[in-house]
Amino acid sequence: VQLQASGGGLVQAGGSLRLSCAASGRTFSTYHWGWFRQAPGKEREFVARISASGGVTYYADSVKGRFTISRDNAKNTVSLQMNSLKPEDTAVYYCAAVNKPINYYYIPRLWHYWGQGTLVTVSS
Repeated sequence: VQLQASGGGLVQAGGSLRLSCAASGRTFSTYHWGWFRQAPGKEREFVARISASGGVTYYADSVKGRFTISRDNAKNTVSLQMNSLKPEDTAVYYCAAVNKPINYYYIPRLWHYWGQGTLVTVSS
């Protein structure tokens, strides 16, 4: 089972990026997906999650209204559209998946599968 994240890069403040995460080796249509990020010297933090059905989403307060998580079960992918980026959004972004609902979705160790991370750098 592998998750492959892509789409990171360098962007100016106010710009946009779209991250994608593709799953292989297993059908993830019944899994919940999430995005986390980790800035240098900081702990990994929750960014967004989407339910198996795609009908329920949650966002960290810091990204609410700017980021949108979505999924395409037919393609086994999840995306994170990031708009109005700020320098404080600079981090390595990780996608994650879990095969059951979890109450404390913001806790990284509760997620079963992780992508390798993709670096997002926002310049001021």
